[in-house]
Amino acid sequence: MTPLLSLFGKPWIWSWLAAFIVWFLTIMVTLGASTLGLSQAALTFAAFSVIVGIGQMFVITLGPGNIDLSVPATMTLAGTVALKLMNVENGLILPGLLVAILIGVVVGLGNYALIKALRIPPIIATLSVSFIVQSAAIWTNRGLRIKPPSMLAEFTTSNTLGVPNVAIVALLISLFAWFMLHKTIYGRWISAIGQSMPASRMAGIPVDGTRFVTYLFCAVLASVAGYLLACFSGGAALNMGSEYLLTSIAVVVIGGTAVAGGDSNVPGIWGASLFMFLVVSMLNTYGFGAGIRLIMTGLIIISVIMLAGGRRTGMR
Repeated sequence: MTPLLSLFGKPWIWSWLAAFIVWFLTIMVTLGASTLGLSQAALTFAAFSVIVGIGQMFVITLGPGNIDLSVPATMTLAGTVALKLMNVENGLILPGLLVAILIGVVVGLGNYALIKALRIPPIIATLSVSFIVQSAAIWTNRGLRIKPPSMLAEFTTSNTLGVPNVAIVALLISLFAWFMLHKTIYGRWISAIGQSMPASRMAGIPVDGTRFVTYLFCAVLASVAGYLLACFSGGAALNMGSEYLLTSIAVVVIGGTAVAGGDSNVPGIWGASLFMFLVVSMLNTYGFGAGIRLIMTGLIIISVIMLAGGRRTGMR
């Protein structure tokens, strides 16, 4: 098999190829005038999808039925509480981050406690927790929109060597996730659990402990994303995490992670996140209305998934 054919056999390549095509079609309209701005915007907004998508990817890798629907509410609560704690004070940036992470830990504990203790499907357990968390966010927010500390606001909206800082943070998280998946025994455990939970138990893998850590990790990443998003957007809003419910799942599927579990794909999360943002930008650039944009976005996503799925089947 030639290197090129081998490359096209990778499940993540299709999300990157789709993102590049959409990016190229968009800049063609502006004759290249928006190349730099579009690229930086794509990296910036894709970064938030990458962070929550990685957490969702870990959960989905555990196998069918595993999904975390509490991601949007966790983002909202973490961003709201962190901003209220920091109260525009630069000296409280680190405590604010630690509180956001602590919220993620508590939500992750709640998610898995319901899954394990009540033996209900994860989709129901995490949905129930999301209602509680969102209610807490509403009570905490009370209609206020507190601004982030000036240093943190500047960091999240600035670039380093032309690369958005939030994208650099997402890249570091991605490298850590890749290391966890491919270089640690934990990564092998979640892949094995996703392929067969009964077989994993028979093999002596600590299934319950591994699943618990995975839901914890997903909730913590959602909290970090909420913390960064609230600072980037100038304040926490009650609906700021709503779009990331479907996005966190879509980028996992489009990125090449097996929905049936047992196989994850970190590079694909980046390609899919860039693709999701660029599709909307392209349709806006071409002047399509909101309804047409939604229909075409759905059709494009379905096409990419079918193409990638068909190629993977053919390459076996």
